Amino acid sequence: MRLVIARCSVDYAGRLTAHLPSAPRLILVKADGSVSIHADDRAYKPLNWMSPPCTLKEEDGVWTVINKAGEKLIITMEEVLHDSSHELGVDPGLIKDGVEAHLQELLADRLETLGEGWTLIRREYPTAIGPVDILCRDADGGTVAIELKRRGEIDGVEQLTRYLELLNRDPHLAPVRGIFAAQEIKPQARVLATDRGIDCVVLDYDALRGIEDDKLRLF
Repeated sequence: MRLVIARCSVDYAGRLTAHLPSAPRLILVKADGSVSIHADDRAYKPLNWMSPPCTLKEEDGVWTVINKAGEKLIITMEEVLHDSSHELGVDPGLIKDGVEAHLQELLADRLETLGEGWTLIRREYPTAIGPVDILCRDADGGTVAIELKRRGEIDGVEQLTRYLELLNRDPHLAPVRGIFAAQEIKPQARVLATDRGIDCVVLDYDALRGIEDDKLRLF
C-alpha cells in the first residue's frame, strides 16, 4: 500500500463530474490498483475513489487514474508532504462473531434451503482481498458467491461486489453471481444489491438450526 499526504485538487470525469478544491488530503493506492482520496473526517469513507481494474499515470505533478470504462480521476498535486509504501501481505480477513460464523456453517451445510441440487465448493474461499464466505454451485452448475452478515448494510453489498469483480476474472469460475444473505437487510442495501444484479436472502437463524420452519425468503 502506498500512502501519500499532499495538498491537491481532484477532478472526476465519467458518468458525472465532481471537483474537490485544493486542500491537504490522504491518497491511498492499494495493491489491487484502487485509488482513494480521504479527508481527516468521514471515518473510513473516501471523498472520491476509483475501483479496480484501473491504471495510474504520474506525470508533471498530475496523477491520472483511468478505469476500464474510460472514467478518469485527475489529482493535481501542489505539494507532497509524505510519500511512503508498505507491504501489508495477505490479510487474514475479519474474524466473525459467533452468530455470523455459525450462520455460515449452517448455510454451507444446508445449501438445499437455497434450492435443490446446490453444492458447496468451499467456505472462506480465498481471494486477494479476503475470503468469500461461501462459494457454491447452483442446480444449473453456475458459480454463486454468498456474503453473510447478521445485519445487511450497504458496506456488505460493496464487499460482495469487490469479490465478484475478482472472481469473474477467473475463467474456471466465471460467470459468478452473488447472493447477499443476512438476518436483516436494510432497504438501502437491498436497493443497491438489486441494482448490481445481486440477490438478497433473509436468513432465519432458528430455522437454519431446525427450531422452526426451515424456509428462507429469496427476494
